[in-house]
Amino acid sequence: MTSGDIDRFRTGTGSVTVAVMTATDDTTGSGGLGRTGALLPGVLAAAIGTTVSFGVHTLLPVVSALTVAVVLGVLVGRLLPGSVRAGLRWATTTLLRLGVVLLGLQLGLGQVFGLGAGTVLAVVATVLVAFLGTLLLGRCVGVSPGLGLMVATGFSICGASAIAAMGSVSEADEEDVATAVTLVTLYGSAAIALVPMAGSALGMSAPQLGAWAGLSVHEVAQVVAAASPAGAAAVGIAVVVKLTRVVLLAPMVAGVGLVARRRRGAGTGTRPPLVPLFVLGFLAMMLLRSSGTVPQAVLSVAQVLTTLLFAAALFGLGSAVRVGALLRTGRRGLALGALSTALVALTGLGALALTAGT
Repeated sequence: MTSGDIDRFRTGTGSVTVAVMTATDDTTGSGGLGRTGALLPGVLAAAIGTTVSFGVHTLLPVVSALTVAVVLGVLVGRLLPGSVRAGLRWATTTLLRLGVVLLGLQLGLGQVFGLGAGTVLAVVATVLVAFLGTLLLGRCVGVSPGLGLMVATGFSICGASAIAAMGSVSEADEEDVATAVTLVTLYGSAAIALVPMAGSALGMSAPQLGAWAGLSVHEVAQVVAAASPAGAAAVGIAVVVKLTRVVLLAPMVAGVGLVARRRRGAGTGTRPPLVPLFVLGFLAMMLLRSSGTVPQAVLSVAQVLTTLLFAAALFGLGSAVRVGALLRTGRRGLALGALSTALVALTGLGALALTAGT
């Protein structure tokens, strides 16, 4: 494609800026082929970034591939040629939503119900208090509304993947998303050491420590690391509790999408979908997993593919970030991360204590 008008606009399902190219050059033959050619360099760049991210994660398993992807994107973003931008924007939106859909295959309803009513109530209470409380703390600390929403989502639900999903339906910009991912990594890594130490000091049993780690630590990989000192039983409980938090991503994203729909629809005449299609896809995949018809081999492949899609999307997102704007959050962002981490941990501890006999 050698000529065309690029119109920038906000998508109906989120604030991620995308480019619509209207081709006027007949030499492209087919509009679809021309658009594919325009996207290909960026998609290849995202694939390379994803490969490097997984390589680093293989060498340093404690570091999430998603974290590496967004940091790598930030570092190389200014060095990339303009020809990759359209493909990276496509990866940030489309691959992200595919990843959210596949995320639904990681947990079935039977596993959730197996936790017992008390633990499920503790999960719901912790997520709601942490989400709403972090939004309030963000206002008190003085960060931007977008960053407050991203931190609230990532710290209360499931880290970088939740942040990226929420970013696609909200008005947060790329710097807010990247900063929130960085904060999730920083404080989630600290929790790997602090949670087992605190659990031991409080005299927690292995199942109790596992449940608390699942409630209070941000990323799934971090949850596994935090619960590991208490043994395999603790890790098993921690992962199921953590994935139960992930289930709440769908209603959270749908709720924020509804608010955005009301705000933007009245002013522009364009109303985004009532519930984003990728959220419905997430729920459909979760029901499919619950049916017991999906082979274990398929579930294992889907889990890896989910991480690959998220890594590609976060690399694309990171490449659009400008470090100067990212650093302007400074101490306020760090303070919000610390306060939110403490809120999630204390709320989870209290919720487990209150629902212990339920």
